[in-house]
Amino acid sequence: MKSQSVVVQKAPGRPQQLILLFHGYGANAEDLVPLGGRLAAAFPNANVVSVGARQPTGYPGGLQWFSLDGVTDDNRVDRVAGAMPGFLAQIRAWQQDAGVTESVTALVGFSQGAIMALESSVGQNPPAARVIAIAGRFARLPERAPAQTTIHLLHGKEDEVIPYRHTIDAAQRLLGLGGDVTADVFPFVGHGISDELGELAVQRLKSHVPKRLWDEALRAEQKIGMNE
Repeated sequence: MKSQSVVVQKAPGRPQQLILLFHGYGANAEDLVPLGGRLAAAFPNANVVSVGARQPTGYPGGLQWFSLDGVTDDNRVDRVAGAMPGFLAQIRAWQQDAGVTESVTALVGFSQGAIMALESSVGQNPPAARVIAIAGRFARLPERAPAQTTIHLLHGKEDEVIPYRHTIDAAQRLLGLGGDVTADVFPFVGHGISDELGELAVQRLKSHVPKRLWDEALRAEQKIGMNE
């Protein structure tokens, strides 16, 4: 399970966070090591792991989370669902290895890895409190927003593999459902991870205050006001 993965950073002592990266179709764990290094520098007390998919592709060294052969909008949903148990099992294994729970776990996915990370966030018992989806999409727009997961959507406007409209549609749907979501579209960026995009991914993890914490603070303030 772990043989295809790369441990970018192992925190000294007990890790405060776990950051897992998930590559795109035809790539492997090595491809996201540079982004993992950027995240490791920003979070020195985190375990950072670039996770490799289990299925090979026809490309030498290439891996996939699910097959793209003959993929359509309809059968993509079933393929993602079929791959999800294995995807979640890898997350749980790394959480167990680090001794952490979903509350301090962040998933960072690119392209097909982003699809898997996004879909995991709207399933039963989401495995992470934060998801960063880069150049990704939902297999199908969700019918409910996760209550305990913050989702950050990042996309290049010139992406010809997964058009950025999927990020816009997902953000609008999640906002309409009361979800905690941010969305950023980068002009002149294609299907990749630019320096600017990578830096914003770090900043989203470092500085964004989850909506649920704001809501809890507001409820506490209202309760105090009622008792005065």
